[in-house]
Amino acid sequence: MTSRTGMPGSRSAAASAALSPAPGLTFVEVAVRDPRVKPLLRELGEEYSARYGKDAHAELARYPDEEFTAPHGGVLLLLLQGAEPVAGGAFRRYDATTAELKRIWTHSAHRRRGLARRVVAELEREAAARGYRRVYLTTGPRQPEARGLYLATGYTPLFDQEADPETIGPLPFEKHLAARVRTAAPAPAAPAPRPSTTT
Repeated sequence: MTSRTGMPGSRSAAASAALSPAPGLTFVEVAVRDPRVKPLLRELGEEYSARYGKDAHAELARYPDEEFTAPHGGVLLLLLQGAEPVAGGAFRRYDATTAELKRIWTHSAHRRRGLARRVVAELEREAAARGYRRVYLTTGPRQPEARGLYLATGYTPLFDQEADPETIGPLPFEKHLAARVRTAAPAPAAPAPRPSTTT
């Protein structure tokens, strides 16, 4: 298990302050089978089923667990407050340069605290660290909160925003990640001139 505080990459000072980790919040990298993931999947399944009128648990099990592990190009993160999972999300390998976000979730008792933004930002940071240059995702037409989240965090909609979302189906978004630039080591200082010994 990997633990880290949520410190996404370069941002303005205001954005950094807004997303800097609050006391007691920690990101952990976990496997899908981790018991702490169960509340995430259970609530997602219940919410999707309520919104779309069909059992969504099969959709949540659509991808093999291995796709959300580092050896397969993916990751699953939980945001913990103390020991309690309050938000989470994942990505899987979409293609050689693209990560696909999946399962972005905030516990129903902890919404309207900006936690989903923290999760998305941390997933982007992790994707960039693993060499991805683009993030792709889809969200459902009956999830206006998710649509608003992605528009607010800089994602480009790949669909006609004037159209009725119900006529489109899954709504695709993308975001290009800034390349991670390695800072070159400073050049060694030139040697100081020797004092003249000429008389």
